[in-house]
This record gives sequence, C-alpha cells and structure tokens, in this order.
Amino acid sequence: MFEQQLEPVADSLGLSALVAALPLVTVLVLLGAVRMKAHRAGLIGLAVAVLVGWLAFGMPIGQTVSAGAQGVVFGLFPIMWIVVNALWVYRMTVRTQHFDILRRSFGRFSDDPRIQALVVAFCFGALLEALAGFGAPVAISAVMLVALGFDPVKAAVVALVANTAPVAFGAMGTPVVTLAQVTGLPLDTVASVVGRQTPLLAVVVPLVLVWLVDGKRGLRETWAPALACGLAFGAAQFVASNFVSAQLADIGAALVGAAALLAVPSARRPADEAVRTSVLKGVRSEDLDVEDDRREVVRAYAPYALIVVIFSLAQIPPVKDLLAEATRSFDWPFLDVADSEGKPVGANVFSLPLISTGGTLVLFAGLLTAGVIGLKAKDALKEWAATVRELRYAILTVVSVLALAYVMNLSGQAATIGHFVAAAGAGLAFLSPVLGWFGVAVTGSDTSANALFGALQVTAARESGLSPELLAAANSSGGVLGKMISPQNLTIACAAVGLAGKEGDLLRKVLPWSLGLLLVMCLIVVGQSTFVLGWMLP
Repeated sequence: MFEQQLEPVADSLGLSALVAALPLVTVLVLLGAVRMKAHRAGLIGLAVAVLVGWLAFGMPIGQTVSAGAQGVVFGLFPIMWIVVNALWVYRMTVRTQHFDILRRSFGRFSDDPRIQALVVAFCFGALLEALAGFGAPVAISAVMLVALGFDPVKAAVVALVANTAPVAFGAMGTPVVTLAQVTGLPLDTVASVVGRQTPLLAVVVPLVLVWLVDGKRGLRETWAPALACGLAFGAAQFVASNFVSAQLADIGAALVGAAALLAVPSARRPADEAVRTSVLKGVRSEDLDVEDDRREVVRAYAPYALIVVIFSLAQIPPVKDLLAEATRSFDWPFLDVADSEGKPVGANVFSLPLISTGGTLVLFAGLLTAGVIGLKAKDALKEWAATVRELRYAILTVVSVLALAYVMNLSGQAATIGHFVAAAGAGLAFLSPVLGWFGVAVTGSDTSANALFGALQVTAARESGLSPELLAAANSSGGVLGKMISPQNLTIACAAVGLAGKEGDLLRKVLPWSLGLLLVMCLIVVGQSTFVLGWMLP
C-alpha cells in the first residue's frame, strides 16, 4: 500500500506544495503564455505529474501509471461518451436540415432583436450547452444571430456572455459528474449546491443581454420578459438539479425559460422599426422567410423531447434501480492507495455505470431520433464516426487532463496544495470561485477546471473548516464565468461570424462582464459560507 505524504519535500509543506503545483503551472503556462494546443499541453502536464508523483511524492511508478490510466478510462467513459453521443444527436439534425427548420422557428417567435437574442443565445444556447457544450453553443448561437441581421461583433459578444449560467450542467451534466468523481463527493450533493448558485446568475444574465443588444433603451423596454426568462430558467435549473437529475437541469431550464419569455405579452409585440434599424446592422438571411411544414417542425423539436422523456423515465425509482443493475464495480489493478491518515481512498475501487450513465441514455435518444427525422442507419453511423473524428482533439485533451488530475489526487499532490492553500482561512470562500474562473479561462472547459482543482478545493475546505461541498461547487460555478474570456471560446466565436484575428477586440468587450459577474458569484459563495446565505445550502 502507498500512503500519501503531505510534506515529502524537505519536510516542508510550502516547498512540497510548490513542487506539487508544477503540473498545474506547466499546463497553465503552456496554454496561456506559450499558446500551445490544449491536448499537447495536457499530455506534457501529465508527464510532469507522473514525474512529481514518482520522484517527489514517492508513489511507486507502477501505481502512478495505474492512477493515470484510471483517469484516462474515466475521461473516455462516462465523460466523453456523453459528449460524443450528445453532439451526434445535433449533427444528425443538421444533416437532415431539421436544425435549419428549428432556426427558422426561433426566428418567427418575435421580430424584436432583443427578444431574439434571449431566445437564440440564452434559451437555445442553453439547450445546445446541455447537449454538446465544448464551444458548440457559442458558434451556433452567433451564426444564428448573424442570420437574423445582427452585427457580427454584437452577435459574438451576446453569444459569449449568454454562455454562462448553463455551463456547469452542460453536456448532460459532464462538469458536475467530473467534479463529483475527482472529489469523492456524492453527485447529487454537488449538483444540488451548484444548483443553488448558478440559478442566481441566470436571473441577471438576460438583463445583461438586452443591455448589450440595445443599451438603456433595451433594458427599459424589455426588462419584464428578460426578468421572467431569467427567473423561470433559474427556478427550473434549481428544481431539476436538486430534485430530478443534474443531466436534465439545462434542458429543463432552457425550455421553461423560453416558455416564460414568450408568455410575457410585451415579448410578442412587433418591434419598433427604430429599434430594428438601430440594432440590426447585418444582412438578414433570406431563408428565414421559408414556410416549413408543421409536421417537419414537430420532427425538428423531437430529438430534445426524446432526451427529456428518456432521462425522466430513467429517474423513476424502479427504472433507476433496474438500470443500476448493469453497473460493474471492481478493484482497479495495480492500485492500493491510502490517504495521509492511513485510510484507503475510494479510487481503489472503480465503477462502470454501463446503462444508467448519461451517455448511454443519450445514445438511446439518438437511435430514436434517427428514426423520427428519417435518417438511415448507415448515415446515422457515419455521423457518429464523424462526431468522434471532430472531437478527437477534445477527447485527447479531456483524457490527458483527467489522467493528470488522478495522478495528482492519488499521489497526494492535490492534498498538499489544499493544505497549503487552507492558510487563507475564511478568505477561501471568496477565492474559491476565482480559482475555478481562472481554470476555465485558461483551459476553456469547466470540466477540465473541475478535474484540475476540485480535489484541491475540497482538501482546503476541510482544513479551514468550510463546507467541502460549497467550495467544490464554487469551483464549477465560478468557472462558468471564465468561459467567455477563454482563448478557445473567443477563437470559436470569431471564426463563426467571420472575425478571425479579432479575438482581442472581443476580449475587451466581454472581460468587464466576466469580472463583474465573477464578483457577484464570489459574494454569493461568501454569503453561503456564513449565516447570511447559509440557509440556502442543502
């Protein structure tokens, strides 16, 4: 058995933490300063983590490699298994042109550009985040807004800022699933706390969006539908994450938010021509005027309805128990680790939820989707293979970062850093979201930031007397606000609307909103760590 040591370097916690931080520093420098591709930076960071775990922390090389291998397996299944199948569903709708029908359907909801921004960027963007994540919502929302006549810069800014509140539960809950796995905290608990933080952002973001689209006039004239949308979105996200399923949180929130938005009478009123003229500076897509058959419109919405139905059925206790019977648990080979107190760590045993995992449920929905939208089995299979190919670098990035996280966690590196950071005491509550924000700003992924810093947050929380669940959740909730300034998302947004090379311009426009909303989240977490908002926690 390998027992973790907190002060393996010169019997000094400070020096040990400095050495333990080398893998993280390596990844962040390669991504932020050297501008290296994420998958390469992840692999180099993994190599550094293995060397530090073996040479500095004394973990036998066989166990170190085994720890990294477990991270790779978890990255492939269930994490990227969810992402691949979710993006596959989207690609099938694009192939059969049902996605274009959906886009035109959104365009007919309202001719007011401020309402269109809420429907497309906030509500539909959240739905895309729920299914795919990893930059897809920003690219697709921005393109749709340009087609509606938005100026490319404004479309990109709106899409980036809108992609905040749903991120923690994106890709069928992948970030919170990862957070629960690397911290050892129950998924339901982690999702519950995140679901009591990000919904508060959801109330604010729609108001910010109408301000971005039309300034003071936009806020004055459309605050009611924006507020209704944000409140409904936040309420649905809270209910789903706390009482239904983390995987359904964004889907339910997007649908309920859109329904609430369109239920407000002022959202359906024709827009003043002066508003349209001053806001819409681009060229409106001609295909928006195409009339679609009602049956095809229903088929365009069917994939999302199928996912909701399948995930809802999977939460019924008898069905949930039946699906859980397919879970396989076993001792992970060549791994026998105890923490610094001599207690065996949970990672010694590995579980494979073969059917109950979100990726398999989305696969079932995808198979039904192919039949509903009329896609042949051969073509559906081609789209699945094409999805894997499209995500190949993302897959490599995620598995390398998770392997790095597992090596750091199991060798004791994360625990050492956590004990050192705990010296911040109560200040940790304020700094915790900042760490998640920084991680996402650099990696472009809430999943990666949770893998890198989740265990560190939990260790620091326990040492400083704060709630581990609160700080773990704060890592993810703060992280969502770093997404809009991550180089990855900025590049995706620019490429989508034809602004290649203008990433710096976009950064200057969205950075103040990122920092302002981050401050709000920090204050929320500080409040939740005290009697002021402590009643909000489960």
